[in-house]
Amino acid sequence: MVVQHRSGGGARAVCALAVVGVMAAAAGCSDSGGRDGIDAGGRSVVDERGGGDSLDAIHRAAAVLAGTGDGNRPGSRDAAGSAEVRTSMETAAGGTRVTITGRGTYDFRRQLGRLTVVLPKDAAGEYEHRPITELLAPGALYMKDRGAGVPVGKWVRVDTTALEDGNLVTGGVTDPMAAAELLRGADTVTYMGESELAGVMVRHYRGTADLGRAARTASPQSRGALAAAAKGFRTDAVPFDAYLDEAGRLRKVRHRFTFANEGPAVQVVSTTLLFGFGVSVNVKLPDDRDIYTGQIEQGSGSGGPGV
Repeated sequence: MVVQHRSGGGARAVCALAVVGVMAAAAGCSDSGGRDGIDAGGRSVVDERGGGDSLDAIHRAAAVLAGTGDGNRPGSRDAAGSAEVRTSMETAAGGTRVTITGRGTYDFRRQLGRLTVVLPKDAAGEYEHRPITELLAPGALYMKDRGAGVPVGKWVRVDTTALEDGNLVTGGVTDPMAAAELLRGADTVTYMGESELAGVMVRHYRGTADLGRAARTASPQSRGALAAAAKGFRTDAVPFDAYLDEAGRLRKVRHRFTFANEGPAVQVVSTTLLFGFGVSVNVKLPDDRDIYTGQIEQGSGSGGPGV
């Protein structure tokens, strides 16, 4: 099961990531094995090894992170609301694999985050680009130290609702809330069993999410970007692996995207790790005077993430 971009613009954006040297260790990603979880009538079913609530647990993951789902009573030790984040995005095209990594914090209630995105080293082992600071906000992505002719210290603002992939891959980081909201569109879920993740017991679920369904059921803040992605992809099916703790909090999620273009298919595996729940998140969006509105160079090796 793959996701193919309708116009090829998204594929070019992902290729731009490869040009600057994106390469992430996202091991163990696997397809959901087709649509075996859908019966002849098209109804969603779940593997009973996980119990009848497996699909419901996946659908509620975003609400739990935002503090509006089960196990998120104010003051509860299981409350989420915010978390520390680690991300990786591995791109494979024409036999070449490159990776972008990110680390920061995210507020799921306000859907605001701040991450430092690191591009990989060149063949000589040197970094060709300084780390990029990214601010994530509903409908917007802000990047500082992007390069490509943008003055140092200036920000670039991107309207994520205008991107053909809704910024699921363009910025080199999948917005953590968007990653969780995508699970609202799950139509097949298989319970894979329990495992340990960073010292925490988690339940592993594997399935396929429908972009269109996710966009229709997402929170108002996420709906625009996901709706753009639903329109920009030829197929809506997104295979995923999700890991939830006993409180229903999403600890890890991996999505697999495949873009079709004139050349070889471009595969992107985006992985998000969440930990340190309840952390303080301080995000101040840039003033208009600090946002660069001039020409951005295209096709440059210093281009940074593909926007």
